[in-house]
Amino acid sequence: MEIISLTLSSPQTFFVALIFTLLSFFLALLAVRLLPDKSKSGGAASATSSSSGSGKVCTCSARHREEVSDSGAVSAPHLNGGTGTDVTEKPTTTAAVLERQTGASMMEQLVPEITTHALSYLDYPSLCRLSMTNSLMRKAANDDNAWKALYHKDFTLEQDSVTPVNGWKAYYAATRVIVNINTEFFNHIRGRSLPEMSRLWLNADYVKCVHASGELFSGYNAVIQSWQLAFNWEQGVNFQIRDVCARVLTDMAWVTMKTFVEIDTGLFSVTNVYEFHNGRWYMVHHHSSVMDGEGEQQIVQG
Repeated sequence: MEIISLTLSSPQTFFVALIFTLLSFFLALLAVRLLPDKSKSGGAASATSSSSGSGKVCTCSARHREEVSDSGAVSAPHLNGGTGTDVTEKPTTTAAVLERQTGASMMEQLVPEITTHALSYLDYPSLCRLSMTNSLMRKAANDDNAWKALYHKDFTLEQDSVTPVNGWKAYYAATRVIVNINTEFFNHIRGRSLPEMSRLWLNADYVKCVHASGELFSGYNAVIQSWQLAFNWEQGVNFQIRDVCARVLTDMAWVTMKTFVEIDTGLFSVTNVYEFHNGRWYMVHHHSSVMDGEGEQQIVQG
């Protein structure tokens, strides 16, 4: 304690301590002022380094995409920063790459001729369902050649040179309606349903009906009465229909066919004519006649 008190009492020692105190305070103040500048410079340096690092990543990713697009293989980078070809992805097939690029299936990439041939194996309902899948399939399913091929497959080859006004799809649909109505006509005969037969015929004075007996009936009332007499037979009539051919115009259609009746060994040639009125088809003419022996032999041999 005595040494300390003697030292503090000396004027020179007190002056030196004051100088060191002031110098320490000045250095501390200078350090405080310089601290924000260092942090800013450090942040800029880190930003520069991160930006340079990100630039390297972008370059690598761009180069990586170029390698994928050119070669179809993916070079995976090593964990230590290098790249190599030891980890690769097998290149996909040409069809798969093309499908991924265009977004189209292989069916949609076929040439029109092959597509039409493939669609010719479909039936009427399947072709209609296919047209409702997407726009490309709707275009393929609505192709005139496809519906022409389907018409020849389901109906007849006789009308190969015909050019329908509204296209083969509309012509097929109209022919399908007529063939179905013609089938209903024979179902009414099998069921001996006079009310249904009355609704099938057009109520007009120019309608005609010629039965297999050769007797002619003209006018709606006379025609319906003739069917009433035919339905009153004790034995039912069962027809087997062959060689159905239909021709459809805007408001008229006719169907020719050959029928075989079980109660008789003879073949009949039948022609039905229909007219379009008020949104539906009506029968206006029916003609049935017995075929001669030469025609029957040709059909049997066929």
